[in-house]
Amino acid sequence: MPTGIAIGLPEGWVALVHPRSGLAARHGLTIVNAPGTIDAGYRGEVQVCLLNTDRKESITLRRGDLIAQLVFQRVASAQFVEVSGLPPSERDTAGHGSTGGISQWVGAERHKLEETS
Repeated sequence: MPTGIAIGLPEGWVALVHPRSGLAARHGLTIVNAPGTIDAGYRGEVQVCLLNTDRKESITLRRGDLIAQLVFQRVASAQFVEVSGLPPSERDTAGHGSTGGISQWVGAERHKLEETS
């Protein structure tokens, strides 16, 4: 969705395009790639990739409607160094889902309660 605006951010800053909570709650309208990123080098028109998640009702937008919000944030730049290996960590290479779910927390809490009883 074109917005009709463009911004010129200084180096070291980024603008993050977030959905508006009211539109999301009332109409199911969100942003596909939330948060969208506008970096300091971009000078074109800010556009917002909207998605209506309500399967039953469409939404009509009009010029001037507030469809998103910009959050401005400082960003750091990093210099990467190639290494032959990484130091170990408790999680190591375990990926998605490896930190468990609430059942692990509840189980640990139950175990503590049983020990004190």
